[in-house]
Amino acid sequence: MSESLLSIENLTIGYPGSDGREVPIVHDVNLTLAAGDTLGLVGESGCGKSTLLLAIMGYYKTGLSRLNGSVTFQGEDPGELAAHQLQLLRGGRMALIPQNAGQALTPTLRIEAQMFEALSLHANIAPAHWNARCIELFERVRLPTPEQILTRYPHELSGGQQQRVAIAMALAGEPDLLLLDEPTTGLDVTTQAHVLELLQKISAESNTAMVYVSHDIGVISTVCRQIAIMYAGEVVEKGSREVLLESPVHPYTQGLLASIPHLHQQTLPQAIEGMLPQPGKRGSMAGCVYAERCPLVEQHCREMTPLTRQLLDREVKCNLVEAAVSQDLIRPGLEIVTVEPGENTVLEVEGLGVSYERPSLFRKLRGHEPTLTTRDISFRIRRGEILGLVGESGSGKSTILKTVAGLQRPYQGRITLLDEHDLALPVESRHRECLRKVQLVFQNPDASLNPRKTIEEILRRPVELYFDFERGAIEDEVDALLERVNLPVSYRRRFPAQLSGGEKQRVAIARALAAKPDLILCDEITSALDVSVQASIIKLLLVLRSESDLSLLFVSHDLAVVETLCDEVIVLQKGEIREAGAAAAVFRNPQHAYTRSLLDSVL
Repeated sequence: MSESLLSIENLTIGYPGSDGREVPIVHDVNLTLAAGDTLGLVGESGCGKSTLLLAIMGYYKTGLSRLNGSVTFQGEDPGELAAHQLQLLRGGRMALIPQNAGQALTPTLRIEAQMFEALSLHANIAPAHWNARCIELFERVRLPTPEQILTRYPHELSGGQQQRVAIAMALAGEPDLLLLDEPTTGLDVTTQAHVLELLQKISAESNTAMVYVSHDIGVISTVCRQIAIMYAGEVVEKGSREVLLESPVHPYTQGLLASIPHLHQQTLPQAIEGMLPQPGKRGSMAGCVYAERCPLVEQHCREMTPLTRQLLDREVKCNLVEAAVSQDLIRPGLEIVTVEPGENTVLEVEGLGVSYERPSLFRKLRGHEPTLTTRDISFRIRRGEILGLVGESGSGKSTILKTVAGLQRPYQGRITLLDEHDLALPVESRHRECLRKVQLVFQNPDASLNPRKTIEEILRRPVELYFDFERGAIEDEVDALLERVNLPVSYRRRFPAQLSGGEKQRVAIARALAAKPDLILCDEITSALDVSVQASIIKLLLVLRSESDLSLLFVSHDLAVVETLCDEVIVLQKGEIREAGAAAAVFRNPQHAYTRSLLDSVL
């Protein structure tokens, strides 16, 4: 048996409650990892995955601390190291690849400066060779034109390109342990497949161990040989990927697998009913933390805390292991209720071309034509229709969305809303009624929700801006919006930081609905969500579409989600349309080679 590279024993992380008792966020976790091992952590948003990952590096968020247990990496406890020792450890022997590279990269420094800093701290390479090493790392993660990427600032890169820069930076120090926090969430399927292949190659050739946090079980099954399922801060099932994916035992594991959308499934995946318990309530809960959502629950489950049981091929934390083994709790998907779109056109785009270049007056006078990021884009969205835009990172999906939203000026072409509003105008030139009719839901609700405002204040703002309601009517409207997105009315007094990722995304959708729009633009709104919350958001959007006759322009890398949700789909490559048509027809019988390559990359 190989010696452990990483050992976590009885680890409990939490904070002191107002009554003096300790409130655990992560509770009694035991994990070991040898050199070259790969472990995946899977669970819903808010279950403690990222908190556990950061604790391995000796980092605890403000207010949190280790209440019990130990973390040992190569014979040392990162939590006990001095600051200068931690600096050498983090990014050197142990490296983190974050989920949101846009926040991890320094916005005021060029990529070259940030890569050089990583090499100077953690790589034994002479400065004269730093540039060549950067290009080599960028080529490994499939970044186009590495020399140009080095000269750019983070905001000049797409989300997928930023993520690949973060991966290259983590690899600069050739670490013994890689900690990955949803590193492929913002990547298209082909780039994701390449990055996962790269990570597998690194693990095999360099004997690098990995702890991989992801809500995407397909990604975890590709990279990781072992999987640990987390719920409410506890590991409830652990075993090899073959065992857990082919014959899951814990009711929660079975519920997660039922929530995964699959290509050509033609059914709506079933979300797990109920909600993850809030961190402040876990410490006072008797019995099993999953009891309130478990389909097998019995009275003693609410009274007796389950112990971790070692079965032949796995560990399970459940009072009803025998019953769970004997029953198949993976519920079949729900039939999708189809809605026939209306004849009226909500959005029409004709010959759209967009360029990010701003040529000088001299170049304009010489007849210089800027390079177009997207060219000759034409489509229309009817009343009640959902149109999906898919393609690799940098294919123009978000550029089209931003242009329709008025955040980017088109270079050529027409964009018309409801046959009367000119959407080629920038957002600041659009009148209030036009602004009301087009709403945008961003990929990352953390970046779009004001952290200093309560949920009520966030939802009140569009209601006050677009409608002349009395005070009491506004409060009723806020309550109705929360109920519409399946959030408790009590959430109106909370701040965004007190909500999980899925709950924050529901608030972002509710804010868009507050304007009573005709068209909602959705930019990767399910990419950062776990599979159960993603399933509930898909169901919510379909319900809202059928109830309100809403039209949606939906950008996503997840082709299974697009096929489940969208009526029509457009496949983009290098700013041009390669294929378009009914989503089911395009995905079942693709005509273009590029579309086939995208589908072949789906995990």
